[in-house]
Amino acid sequence: MQKLIETLKSFGIEIPADKQADVKKALSEHYKNIAEHNKAVSKLETDRDTWKEKAETAEETLKSFDGIDPAQVQTELATWKKKAEEAEKEYNRKIAERDFEDAITAAIKEANGKNTKAIRALLDIESLMKSKNQNEDVKKALDALKEAEDSSFLFVDKAQLQAEQNAARFAPPFTKARGPQTPPPGKKYSMSELMKMKNENPGLDITQYM
Repeated sequence: MQKLIETLKSFGIEIPADKQADVKKALSEHYKNIAEHNKAVSKLETDRDTWKEKAETAEETLKSFDGIDPAQVQTELATWKKKAEEAEKEYNRKIAERDFEDAITAAIKEANGKNTKAIRALLDIESLMKSKNQNEDVKKALDALKEAEDSSFLFVDKAQLQAEQNAARFAPPFTKARGPQTPPPGKKYSMSELMKMKNENPGLDITQYM
C-alpha cells in the first residue's frame, strides 16, 4: 500500500504521516494490488478447474451405471465383502494350523519322541488347537503319553539315551589291518587304556575288561 500512497502524492494528494497507517489499513481491507489480485484469481481458476474435473468424473461414473439397479449393486457389494471376509478367515485358519503343526513337531522332538506320526495320532489335536495355553497343554499331553504303559515305548528313555550316547562315544581299538574291532569276551586292557576308556565314558563298566 506504500506504493499507492506514493502514487497519490505524485498527483498532489499527500497523506499526513500520522494518517498513513489508518489509510493503509482501510485500503488493505477494500483494495488489492495487481499481484494479490492475480493470486486470488489464479486460486479461483484452480478451484474451478478442480471442481469441473470432479463433476465430469462423477458424470462419467454415473453413466457407467446406466441400466443398473442400485439395489443389485448393493447386493453384489455385500456378497463380495462377505467372500473377502471368508477368504481372510480361511487364510488365518491355515496359518494357525501350520504354526500349530510346527509347534507339535518341535514339542515331540524335545520330548525325545521316536515316531512323530505315531505320537501325533495319539494326541487330541482338536482340543489342543482350541487351547489357550497350547505349549503347556501339549507338553502335558506328551508327558502323559510318556508315562502310559501302552505308549511309553514311543519315547526314548533318558537313561537309555545316555547309555546310547556313551556307547556312541566309545571307540574300540583300531588296527591298521582289520579296522575298528569289538573287544572279544574276556579281552583285557592295560591300566592306562582302562583309565582312558573311563575318562571318555564315565558311565562305562570297565571291570569286564580288567
